[in-house]
Amino acid sequence: MRRREFIAAWPALLVLPGIGFAQPQSAAVRTVAWFGVGHADDASPYLDALRARLRELGWIEGRNLVLKTFWAIGRPDMDSIAPLILAAQPDLIICQELLVYALLPLKPQMPVVFGFSGDPVQGNLVQSLARPNTRYTGMSYLAIDLIGKRLEFLKEWLPQTSHVAILAHPQHPGEDRERRATQEAGAQLGMAVSYFPFRETAEFEAQFTAIRNAKCDGLVVFPDSTMFTLTQRIAEIALAARLPSVSGWTPFARNGLLLSYGPNIRQIYRGLAAYADAILRGARPEELPVQLPTTFELALNLRTARALGLTPPTALLARADEVIE
Repeated sequence: MRRREFIAAWPALLVLPGIGFAQPQSAAVRTVAWFGVGHADDASPYLDALRARLRELGWIEGRNLVLKTFWAIGRPDMDSIAPLILAAQPDLIICQELLVYALLPLKPQMPVVFGFSGDPVQGNLVQSLARPNTRYTGMSYLAIDLIGKRLEFLKEWLPQTSHVAILAHPQHPGEDRERRATQEAGAQLGMAVSYFPFRETAEFEAQFTAIRNAKCDGLVVFPDSTMFTLTQRIAEIALAARLPSVSGWTPFARNGLLLSYGPNIRQIYRGLAAYADAILRGARPEELPVQLPTTFELALNLRTARALGLTPPTALLARADEVIE
């Protein structure tokens, strides 16, 4: 029902003022706060994508826009930075991933636009995708419909795959839906699916012992910000265990997993600029539907493939949007 409600409401977002290439109507300088994952000195392709699209929409830093950046890693860092953002009194906050939960208890009075990898309804950010009815709106990376396709790509490359392990962080909103979808897709492809959750970061390596004992021959890593911080270590352990691995965002493949298929995250952050544009012109966030992913990409890591002694099928290689050598 949520996806159908969203599709029905999406045309309303398209006709709101500011969605498109029109120039801002006001000469007043507006302030936008970016709350991003990482450090101030780190390059961020997502902030770069947001900035580029804001410029295309006519919001020029130093002319009619001040973009203040705030960065955090981990819960204590998030909680200490969030009050500083509110103290800066921006007109709008654009928030990356789970950092939005540092803002929730502070009850910001300004709109908050999020890029969020989970289910924003289950995560209590909005009341529905079609009509958020809160100060929060934005875009979700969660693409349940793509989960089966990830397993299909793995099966196409490795037809003998018969038992895949799910490595997951169960606190992530929407994780239960991902698990059901993976189990259903695995059954359709004739693969057994076993579930290996971990709640604390220190626990995840122990799950690989259980995965090996279960004699799994494939690994599905559910994508979220916690899992992403662990990706390189996950890739190392999976390689040592000779486990072909798949996840949902291209950066997972860049960090060593065998393949990924999912939303183009840079495009999502370009999309957030349209929300910012609409809100700065007077649109109400509670009336702006949450958008689901619309552009997807397949990435193959040939370095990992060679280390596993695998060669990708020609047809799969031809379909890849990114090949990591």
